[in-house]
Amino acid sequence: MKRFFLLCSGVDLDLIQNCSNGEQNKYAGIGATVFFTALMATIASSYALYTVFNNMYTAVFFGIVWGLLIFNLDRYIVSTLRKKDSFLKEFAQAFPRLLLAVIIAVVISKPLELKIFEKEINQVLLTEKNQMTLDNKNQIAAQFTPEITKLQTEISDLKEEINLKEQETNQLYETYIAEAEGRKGTKLKGKGPVYKEKREKHDASLAQLSELKKNNQEKINAKESEIASLIQQQKDSETNSQPIIANYDGLMARINALDQLPWMPSLFIFLLFLAIETSPIFTKLISSKSEYDYKLENRTSKIRTWIQQQIDQREKIMDTDTHINTEIYNDLKSEEELYNYKQKMAQNLMKLQADSFFENQKRLL
Repeated sequence: MKRFFLLCSGVDLDLIQNCSNGEQNKYAGIGATVFFTALMATIASSYALYTVFNNMYTAVFFGIVWGLLIFNLDRYIVSTLRKKDSFLKEFAQAFPRLLLAVIIAVVISKPLELKIFEKEINQVLLTEKNQMTLDNKNQIAAQFTPEITKLQTEISDLKEEINLKEQETNQLYETYIAEAEGRKGTKLKGKGPVYKEKREKHDASLAQLSELKKNNQEKINAKESEIASLIQQQKDSETNSQPIIANYDGLMARINALDQLPWMPSLFIFLLFLAIETSPIFTKLISSKSEYDYKLENRTSKIRTWIQQQIDQREKIMDTDTHINTEIYNDLKSEEELYNYKQKMAQNLMKLQADSFFENQKRLL
């Protein structure tokens, strides 16, 4: 277990084995922090991805991948932080790593906040879903209500037309009855010529009323069927859109719901993970140079010196070889045998060029 945590801390295992037990325990503690931070990242990421994919195996797989990524980042941050002779230099070296640690702390803490405050978030989502349902009904109603209202007005107009015709017919009925009883008109009892004339007007109006009722009732039935169809379309639209509202339960929706809760608990959870994530870095910053740091610095210095020696040696070899080659070619400048040989070769080359030029000119002629 101790060796595993030392491996998590990113130390050189060969060097740390030769250090004191206390030094090994310090780096084992740092490695344990790195390991458990990655474990918490795996859990948090798995839950967050489960809310997205709604599949346990997919969420766990990608959660493990994310946890390994966080583990590698934390291990890199801790292992590359070197002790300097100046605290300011150490802080300047650690500052980018601290920023990265803050980002990692945010990424880890947010999904766990979603799980911890799951019940409160569900209540907020329920309220939002209810409001969305009401808003959705109002929006759908706004699409159908004008047409329904128009049809209902037309139906009312048709019924009003029938009522007016009935009132007119009833008035004619009252007129000819009063004529027959002698109460109005000629005031002569009996069914005389005036009575017959008024009776004919009533009968004609009654026939028109019957025809009007028949025609208007057909129109009313058609418009009522159209209203029923529009109402059914409105209900179907509400039913079809309801699953979308019911599925308003994704990662972004939960994060927005979390933002509506009191900020203090979320802040403390974030600070907790921030402290966990940055604790290895601050441990190295506030601690003085220890046995492992000196041994690592000694080994690094040896390698740096050896490499510098190799580079210097190669540069000297190259300078020496260049100087020797220069001397050799300078000596060759005064070599008479080489001069005569090159002169002979040049003469032969010029003869060949002259012969070739002559042959070409001869073919052209």
